[in-house]
Amino acid sequence: MRAFRERVLALVARIPEGRVMTYGQLATLAGGPGNARQVGFILNGLAQTDLPWQRVINAQGRISTYGVGFGELQRGLLEREGVHFDDAGRVDLARVQWWPEEDGAGQQGHLGL
Repeated sequence: MRAFRERVLALVARIPEGRVMTYGQLATLAGGPGNARQVGFILNGLAQTDLPWQRVINAQGRISTYGVGFGELQRGLLEREGVHFDDAGRVDLARVQWWPEEDGAGQQGHLGL
C-alpha cells in the first residue's frame, strides 16, 4: 500500500499545469488498476500541500470534491490554469488529459513499473 501511495503522489507531482489526470488513470499507472477510490483517499487532505491535487478529476471529466468541500476551490484553480469547463461542468478529456509519456519520460521506465 505504501509503494502504491508513493507512486500515485509521484505521478500527481508531474501533472503539468493546465492538464488533468483521472483517478482511475492514476490507479492504473501506479500499478493498482481498479483502485480509483483508493487514489481519492490518498489525495484527500492534499489541499494544504504543494502537490497539484486539483489536476485530478473523475473519468467523466468532472470534479468530485464538491462533497468534501473543495469543489469550488478545485474548479477555480483549474480555471486559473486554463482548464475550461462546459455548461455541464465537464472538461474535454480528449484535449486536456495528460499521459506521462507525453513529456518524454516513458511511464514504465520513469516509475519503475
